[in-house]
Amino acid sequence: MHILILGAAAGGGFPQWNANNAQCQRARAADPMVPPQTQSSVAVSLDGQQWCLFNASPDLRQQINDNPQLHPRADGPVRQSPIRSVVLTNADVDHVAGLLNLRESQPFSLFATARVQATLRANSIFNVLNPDFVTRKETQLDREFSPLPGLTVTAFAVPGKVALYLEDPAAEGFGTMAGDTVGLEVCETASGRRFYYIPGCARVDDALRARLAGAALLLFDGTLFTDEEMIVAGEGIKTGTRMGHIAMSGPEGSLAALADIAVEQKLYIHINNTNPVLMRDSDARRQIVDAGWGIAMDGMEISL
Repeated sequence: MHILILGAAAGGGFPQWNANNAQCQRARAADPMVPPQTQSSVAVSLDGQQWCLFNASPDLRQQINDNPQLHPRADGPVRQSPIRSVVLTNADVDHVAGLLNLRESQPFSLFATARVQATLRANSIFNVLNPDFVTRKETQLDREFSPLPGLTVTAFAVPGKVALYLEDPAAEGFGTMAGDTVGLEVCETASGRRFYYIPGCARVDDALRARLAGAALLLFDGTLFTDEEMIVAGEGIKTGTRMGHIAMSGPEGSLAALADIAVEQKLYIHINNTNPVLMRDSDARRQIVDAGWGIAMDGMEISL
């Protein structure tokens, strides 16, 4: 199974267009210790010819151009693409806006929960995905489906929050329901090797820990290093908890919650521009590495 990290940053990318913190300044100055990152998405293939995208970030056009694996074949027809399917984990802007880049009457299948598919249907701009070519398929929680031959995916609910633009301030949990945020278990049927892609998660509970045990790879929510990071940085008024993202550090953070989980390789992904782990020479980055984690980076390739 071939896994390609298309984008490792959270919404807004890195450096974010209006962020002026130390790491964004260093990234704009082309500091090699602070490389820029596009918004979170991964691509998976079994044969290197057919690819499935997990989330379609606003940076998708750049990500396709930056990764030759996703280019049309030089000896192929005039219009073609190796992208056969897209699977969405939620309806966040940084995970669905890239679908608009795929509007050129190119066949592919679009998989998402009923809640996310309903959000797409409610916004007429997504009608640019010509239904004569793009097949929208509803996924059910804890029931596997196959976005590519030989590959199965199971979407499962994780603690999270409805997309910001869908929040209802008067409703409990801002109107969040099951299916608004999911994690993905991705399995190569021939070998049984599996990995997990969970770019958004509010907390780690016992059920999630049990599910992850024995996986070859975990790509997990690395949005913030500390829960109040954006407030302290002067870049927001919300904690990570309020946004539906568990912090890396602290007694309730993911480093502690997943410290003894039996997973072969653990990488953080969906990293916000305020997170100091984006700087390879930071104390926060060293803490992550010392704890046995890695940081996903644009263009990273993983074979399982």
